[in-house]
Amino acid sequence: MKLPTLLLLFVFTLIAAFAALNWNVFMAPTELSLGYTSMQMPLGLVMLGLLVFMTALFLMFAVYMQTTMLLESRRYAKELQANRELADKAEASRFTELRAVLETEFKEQAQRASDAHAGLLARIEQLERGLREQVEQSGNTLAAYIGELEDRLEKRGTPPAGG
Repeated sequence: MKLPTLLLLFVFTLIAAFAALNWNVFMAPTELSLGYTSMQMPLGLVMLGLLVFMTALFLMFAVYMQTTMLLESRRYAKELQANRELADKAEASRFTELRAVLETEFKEQAQRASDAHAGLLARIEQLERGLREQVEQSGNTLAAYIGELEDRLEKRGTPPAGG
C-alpha cells in the first residue's frame, strides 16, 4: 500500500480506539441546543456521527475528482492520438510531395543533361567537320603548291623525283 493510504488507516484506527476506550463518555447524554430548540443527546455520539459523515463526504468527493480526472485523461489521450495520426498523415503527405518534387527535379536535370550532351555532340561534330574541311583545304592547297612546283620543274626541264 501507498504511504498516504497507510497513514489514513492509522488515523482511523486511532480514532476507533479512542472512541472504544471512551465509549461511556461518548454515550453520556448532554443538553444540545439546535438554535430554535434543545435536545438531550450524547455529544460524543453526535460528534462521532459528524466525523463519519464528513469522512464519507470527503471520500465521495475524492471518488468524484478521481473519476473526473480519469475521464478527462482518457479524453486527452484520444485527442492526443487523433493529433498524432493527423501529424503522421501530414508528414506522409509532405514526404509524398517531396518525392514528387524530387522526381520532377531529377527528370528535369536528366533532360538538361541529355540536352547538354546532345549539344556537346553536335558541337564536336561541327568542329570535326570544320577540321576536316581545313585538312581538305590544306591538302588541296598543298597539292596545288606541289602541282605548281612540278610545273616549274617541268619548265626547267628536270623530271620530277617520283616519276
